[in-house]
Amino acid sequence: MIDNEKPIGVFDSGIGGVSVLRELHAIAPSENVIYYGDSLNAPYGEKSAEEVRKLTFAAVEKLLGIGAKAIVVACNTATGAAVRLLREAYPSLPIVGIEPAIKPAVLFGESELGKKDGSSRILVMATPVTISQAKFSHLMEEYNGRAEIIPLPCPHLAELIEKGDPDSEEIAEYLKNLLEDYRDVDSVVLGCTHYPFIKKHIEAYLPMAKIFDGGLGTAREAIRRTAAAGLANTQNKISRITFMSSKEGETLELYRKFFEM
Repeated sequence: MIDNEKPIGVFDSGIGGVSVLRELHAIAPSENVIYYGDSLNAPYGEKSAEEVRKLTFAAVEKLLGIGAKAIVVACNTATGAAVRLLREAYPSLPIVGIEPAIKPAVLFGESELGKKDGSSRILVMATPVTISQAKFSHLMEEYNGRAEIIPLPCPHLAELIEKGDPDSEEIAEYLKNLLEDYRDVDSVVLGCTHYPFIKKHIEAYLPMAKIFDGGLGTAREAIRRTAAAGLANTQNKISRITFMSSKEGETLELYRKFFEM
């Protein structure tokens, strides 16, 4: 296989990164993609940063071993813990991570709502590890004074979504209890790639808030970097999407189910 036809590797701790995969496939349907979910070790959001780094490097090495020409770390927790080190280890490899979409939420408050005085309220839903990382703190500091940014740790939420039923009563009850004190926020940033799969439920509890996630921006950046490296697949062929998982059983069917949602 020539380099341009090699696959882009998309990695997440489990199901969540499928939300990014869908965006990637929508804007670049000619690209072959291998999706690898580390569902055996999910969720990452409550592990130590060091453990997340080790798992992320192992996943990337697996994808490179089967011919990935570029890597998308479609996991906010893994991005914060490992992307900088990955780029140092593989300086010639296109590597794209994902981070909470705070910037578009800030711009929405300023331009669409006219709140240029910093009074726009932005709720950032993310895993406990994502919120605790320095990368997240720096992102908040960057927009300090332009909006009130409210970090909301969501322990075990990704784990509930990993069970495969985003419409479960368990998730509905979790969100009801989690969000009841935030009904006056202007926007919500989904800081975990699992959360877009429950977007409609978040909208139901916070109907006045605009929802943002970083999936589309990450997909666009992945395609841009792949093209800049001269690796874009320009063949007019039907692309192949291959699913892989560290967990045996029905996990691959679950990935396909979420991809087709």
